[in-house]
Amino acid sequence: MVSPRRSPSRRRLAAALLVGSGVAFVSAGCAIELAAVAPSPSPSYVSDFEAPAPTEFAPLRGTSVEPGSLEGASLSAKIDNHPDARPQVGLDTADVVFEELVEGGMTRYVGVWHSDIPEVLGPVRSIRPMDPDIVSPFGGIIAYSGGQERFVALMQQTGVYNAIHGQPDTASTFYRTDDKRAPHNVLVKAREVASEHTDLAPPAQQFAFARDAASATATRHGEPTASLSYAFSPQVSGSWTWDAAAETFARAQSGAPDEDAAGDQLEATNVVVLRVAVTIDQDIPKTELVGSGEAWVSSGGATVHGTWSKPDATSPVRLVDDHGAVVRLAPGTTWFELVPTEGSVEFAPPAG
Repeated sequence: MVSPRRSPSRRRLAAALLVGSGVAFVSAGCAIELAAVAPSPSPSYVSDFEAPAPTEFAPLRGTSVEPGSLEGASLSAKIDNHPDARPQVGLDTADVVFEELVEGGMTRYVGVWHSDIPEVLGPVRSIRPMDPDIVSPFGGIIAYSGGQERFVALMQQTGVYNAIHGQPDTASTFYRTDDKRAPHNVLVKAREVASEHTDLAPPAQQFAFARDAASATATRHGEPTASLSYAFSPQVSGSWTWDAAAETFARAQSGAPDEDAAGDQLEATNVVVLRVAVTIDQDIPKTELVGSGEAWVSSGGATVHGTWSKPDATSPVRLVDDHGAVVRLAPGTTWFELVPTEGSVEFAPPAG
C-alpha cells in the first residue's frame, strides 16, 4: 500500500506554524530542515509620567503647601496705623488683616500670620474691646503692647495665648526700635515667639476658598471693579485698585500708596468690606463683630454683594451672596475693612 503524499498546503501550514514559533525551515523535496531563529524582542514601554508631589491646604490662604510646613499655630498681632508707625514691618506677609476704628477717628490693624511668619513684625499697640472677637477663631498667639486692664482681661479669657510687651515671657522677643519714636516703635521677633509655643494647634480654616482665582465667587458672578474706596471717619480713608498684571488689589490710604518697610505697595488677593455697627464705651469705640450686616467681596477684579454673619466670638466670619450661597474667596491673602455704618464705601467700574 502506498502512503499518500503530504499536500503542499499542509507543508505551507506546518512551515507557518514553525515560523510563528521562532523556527525557520528549508524544503528539500519532502524533507524539512529546521534552523533556529532568534525570537523578536519583547516591546518595552517608557513613561514620562511623574506622580504629583503631595501637598496640604493652607487654612488661611486656601493655597497648596508642602506637607508638614504649616504645623505651628497662627500668630496675630495688634498693629499700629498711626502715621508715625508707618511703614509697618511684616504686614506684606500676613494671611489676613482686619482694619478697625479706634479712638480719635484713627484705625489700627489686627494681622494674622500662619503661612509666612516674618522674622520681625510691628509696631504693635494696645488691645481694644473688639479684638477678642476677631482673634478667637484663629486661636494661637496674640501679640500686643498692653491696654486697659478690662480689655486685657477680655483677651486673656479667650483660648489665645497672650504675648504682651513688658512681661517676663516677652523680655527677649519684644523690643523698641530706634527708627521710630515711642509709643510707635515696639517690634516683635515673630518667629521666635511662634517657636516658643509649638504646643498650640494650627488654626482652623476660616473661609471658603475657590479652586483658583477664576473660580472665585466675585470673579465669576461679580461686577467688574477697577477700584474701591472707603472712609472710616473724616480722618481715615483709603482705596484698593485692581492690578490685572499682578492679579491683586493694591492699597492706598490718605491719597498715597500704602507701602511696607521695603518700599513695596501693600496688596491683597481678596478685599472684603463689612459694614459694622460701632458702639462707644468710655470714649473707646467697639466694632460690633458678633452679629450680621452688609458685605462686599472683591476678587479677580470684580465685586459681589452679600451679607456677613458671626454668631459668637469663637466663630469665623461667614460670607454669603445675595442668593444665600457661600462666597468663595480666591486663594491668597485677604484684607477686611470693618467700615462703620456711619462711614462710606464706593466701587468704580473699569473705564469705558
